Amino acid sequence: MTFGAETDEPEAHRQLDRFADAGGTLVDTADTYGAGRSEEIIGRWFASRPAAVTGRMVLATKGRFPLDDAPNGSGLSARHLTRALDDSLLRLGLDSVDLYQAHAFDPWTPLEETLRTLDGFVRAGKTRYYGLSNFTGWQLTKAVHLARAMDIAGPVTLQPQYSLLVREIEWEIVPAALDAGVGLLPWSPLGGGWLSGKYRREARPGGTTRLGDDPGRGMEAYDRRGTERTWRVVDAVRKIAADRGVTMAEIALAWVTARPAVSSTILGARTAAQLETNLRAAGLRLTAGETAELDAASDPAAPDYPYGELGTEQRSRSLAGGR
Repeated sequence: MTFGAETDEPEAHRQLDRFADAGGTLVDTADTYGAGRSEEIIGRWFASRPAAVTGRMVLATKGRFPLDDAPNGSGLSARHLTRALDDSLLRLGLDSVDLYQAHAFDPWTPLEETLRTLDGFVRAGKTRYYGLSNFTGWQLTKAVHLARAMDIAGPVTLQPQYSLLVREIEWEIVPAALDAGVGLLPWSPLGGGWLSGKYRREARPGGTTRLGDDPGRGMEAYDRRGTERTWRVVDAVRKIAADRGVTMAEIALAWVTARPAVSSTILGARTAAQLETNLRAAGLRLTAGETAELDAASDPAAPDYPYGELGTEQRSRSLAGGR
């Protein structure tokens, strides 16, 4: 997402080279990242590198949101998705991608139309698989079962926001993914930079950090996310990182990558130096005690019903347990 916006092309290509050297195999983008520039930058990297390098890569992109104000220029309709994928392939300079993802749910388009369109892309060879992004649990389950009922290809992945700061997906989305056999590709695993330790309780962000440039930016806005729970999680990550002699980012990434249903974790580095730090997390395994400590600090404290202790107990009660 940084390519073409916060990261220029030479730096993006350095990151991709380093990622490939490290054995990385998944590159994820979207048509809206950098208003299309991310796909163009990645496409030129693919074109300029040997097949031995690019042939190992799984290339994923997404469509759903508008790039301009054209009529019918957004959503998950057959019209928009067909144009969006064709435009993405043109920017990438490729005939197909490995994974094409619906970037978010569309309440205005029948889901049957969306699934039939995505299945058509698979049949036409424009994408090998398709996935979903930012769908809720019921939306994922509906998509999976509709595809089965229609006897067409179903989604293989779901890309949700997931980190120590955003664990609410464990209430419904993770169980739905496990039930469907769908792999999770978490985005923002560092909570928009919060879990890297760059922000402090006693000082508002400044300098060249994302929130220094725009403190009100999106879901990670300083006043929105700077809660007591966030600082408790940050403190727990900092302590374990210090004990291990590694960075906070490595601890946070190791935690999310080891979660149930997670297939791969999406990194969004701005610089090669940030990427280098993130890559070290691939070899880090947390102990059971460290995981328990992080789980306790980051517990989103579900209400008693339906996701809390009483609701869970009710669903797991023996048939002989009475009322």
